[in-house]
Amino acid sequence: MPLFTRRNLLKASAVAGAYGVGVGIAGKFGLAEAAPEPQVLKALKTTASLADSGVTKDIMTWGDAGMPPVLRMTKGKPFAARLTNTLDEPTTIHWHGLRIANKMDGVPFMTQPYVYTGDSFDYAFTPPDAGTFWYHPHCNTLTQMGHGMTGVLLVEDPDDPVFDAEVVLNLRDWRLGGDGQFIAAFRPRDAAKTGTYGTVRTANWYQEPQYDAPAGGLIRLRIAVTDVTRIFSLKMEGAEATVIALDGNPVPKRFPLDLLLIGPGQRLDLAVRMPDSEGAVATLEDIRGTMPKTIAKLCAVGTSLKRNVGDLTALGENPVAKPDLSAAQKIPLILSATAESAPVDSICGTLGYSFWAINKVPWPGDTPDPTAPLAELKLGKSYILQLENVTPHTHPIHLHGMSFTVLSSSTRKVEPLVSDTYLVQPDEKVQLAFVADNPGDWLLHCHIIEHQKTGMTSYVRVV
Repeated sequence: MPLFTRRNLLKASAVAGAYGVGVGIAGKFGLAEAAPEPQVLKALKTTASLADSGVTKDIMTWGDAGMPPVLRMTKGKPFAARLTNTLDEPTTIHWHGLRIANKMDGVPFMTQPYVYTGDSFDYAFTPPDAGTFWYHPHCNTLTQMGHGMTGVLLVEDPDDPVFDAEVVLNLRDWRLGGDGQFIAAFRPRDAAKTGTYGTVRTANWYQEPQYDAPAGGLIRLRIAVTDVTRIFSLKMEGAEATVIALDGNPVPKRFPLDLLLIGPGQRLDLAVRMPDSEGAVATLEDIRGTMPKTIAKLCAVGTSLKRNVGDLTALGENPVAKPDLSAAQKIPLILSATAESAPVDSICGTLGYSFWAINKVPWPGDTPDPTAPLAELKLGKSYILQLENVTPHTHPIHLHGMSFTVLSSSTRKVEPLVSDTYLVQPDEKVQLAFVADNPGDWLLHCHIIEHQKTGMTSYVRVV
């Protein structure tokens, strides 16, 4: 299912276009006119074969096909989805990385009400940016995401360069015991450190899957790290792999994949030049840790197409506003541990601990009366987040609703990447610049979900 030929991509684009009737845009992010016919995303429980030890029960997903569907949209074309909840608990959908209207962002209390059992909620928006994104709940996140509710979302640009095939990889762990059933989602001692890792590692819900790809062809490999904890150090063996986009945006300058570090919430687009010989295998590996781990394989099939990665035209830039650095206001943010008391109970779940904080304030949980915003921003003004990580652990920090440009780091040379998620290293100070061009309250949090749920969460207000 994750392998798409050029023909299939054109068919998928035609289907996406069918959703694009009758919706206009009022302003950059607002909604107007009637929404198109929604794609139904039914939240439900099911079973899946994830490990050799047996069928896993209590899987949570959208739809009846197992893994959440890969959603395809077109840049600048309207999209609509109807979340129908048949779970025995509330849920929502957050469209990770999409710069859309605040009321479509899927955060309980902050942007929308819970979607209770038996209820539904209609999402409608026009994605302004092309790229690789993903979607997940923002309610009882450790359980719902940990049990399967993480799906890949692709926004296509008709002017993108032509590839011979496309492979989409949804990378995530599962916390399963020896019998293949779910075990405790977290351990407090791990939540207070790097997070609790899964026991079964999968790509597209399979262990080390292999996909056929045209020999000598150019493959667009789209990777989304949807895991709740794991940080990857990616390497490609047996084929030339070039990084063409990170977190939905083209990189300023393409570069070979060589031990690239990406964490939960981040996405990576690669141009993979397949080997010429039929049967030759290209292997995507994670070398973080003591032993390399195979993630997925691509097997060359057919007569070589003899493509050249240098022939690929550039990806189109997304219309992200460029900050005015000469007038930008600086916002200091300190990522730290905390010894505060446990957060209050909430219908979206609490882990019962506060281990982490932003600016010394741990998030109190999903409540109708959250903490004050980190900052109140003026619409259209430029700002620089000055992030300082004073912990010995890495934190993928994600900003909802807007994209930033990486300006500088105290520990390494950085390129001016445009992103929504930045992997902050221990003892690193980083500057991220953005234009506050999307009104509303926007969450800012660590995407290691145990860190998010135990305090490393806050928000900014754009008015």
